[in-house]
Amino acid sequence: MGLVMAAISVSHLSKNYQTFQKDPGLVGSIKSLFSRKYETVKAVSDISFKINEGELVGFIGPNGAGKTTTLKCLSGLLYPTKGELSVLGFSPFKREKEFLKQISLVMGQKNQLWWDLPAVDTFLLNKEIYEVSDSDYKVTIDELSKLLDISEFIKIPVRKLSLGQRMKVELIAALIHRPKVLFLDEPTIGLDVVMQKNLREFIKEYNSRYKATIILTSHYMGDVEALCKRIIIIDHGKILFDGLLSDLVKKHAPYKLIKIIFKDFPNPQKLEGLGTVKHFEYPNLTLSVSAEKSNDSASFLLKNFSIEDIVIEDPQVEDVIRDVFTK
Repeated sequence: MGLVMAAISVSHLSKNYQTFQKDPGLVGSIKSLFSRKYETVKAVSDISFKINEGELVGFIGPNGAGKTTTLKCLSGLLYPTKGELSVLGFSPFKREKEFLKQISLVMGQKNQLWWDLPAVDTFLLNKEIYEVSDSDYKVTIDELSKLLDISEFIKIPVRKLSLGQRMKVELIAALIHRPKVLFLDEPTIGLDVVMQKNLREFIKEYNSRYKATIILTSHYMGDVEALCKRIIIIDHGKILFDGLLSDLVKKHAPYKLIKIIFKDFPNPQKLEGLGTVKHFEYPNLTLSVSAEKSNDSASFLLKNFSIEDIVIEDPQVEDVIRDVFTK
């Protein structure tokens, strides 16, 4: 059995910024001409992790946590203050040609397409930049067009496309050269739920078909839950958790939610001790109970109350993540 190669290796990465501080008003502006105050902001502080070839990892955290800074360091756009980085065996900040031909960074809030030209013109430009052969380009465009269903609008000027259509062609423009490593920074931001689902399915299919290594950042926990078995949680530039999403849920949410619809108004005294009441507005009740007692609690409720419907659910991933940040 062969060893699994680490496609991405991060060792003690730190990235600091110097920010200029100025007092308000004209006096502050004059003072800043002679004496400037600077503050050091630690965007990323001594983080380490490895991602194996073909892994799809969720990289999550609140705004300002250091997610985008980390991706920019890994793609070579930023030089790290400290630490060592390796992506496919390359040092990203050297921006070597062979390295750039194997990675891609897609930012949901940034546009790489020519606004007044059809998307297909950008595709052709990227084909030449990445030195993709005519035959490979045709195969890639055909495959990706079918996966994302874009054939109807790739010849329409980008400015006339909807947000969802633009995000689709943005992805294809970034994948013309079939990158082995893909950094996705909020790829579904601003999209409706149907388009989010379509893009998730595309990302999953691309990862499976090309064995691509993917780091995904997203504020939509639906993206992370649908795509990523492993997640890395970062906050204030430090890693809080690195492991399986299922393990995080077990550790930080060792409870289940029992949702009941009553036929008759329940006796409140009989509910005491069953669990924590999260919501009660007759006929609906939501109880939080320990995971190991959830089945016993459900059986007790069915035997002792007149119930229309009962459901046992795992807690929402968003609630679990929120709990991690709070603690």
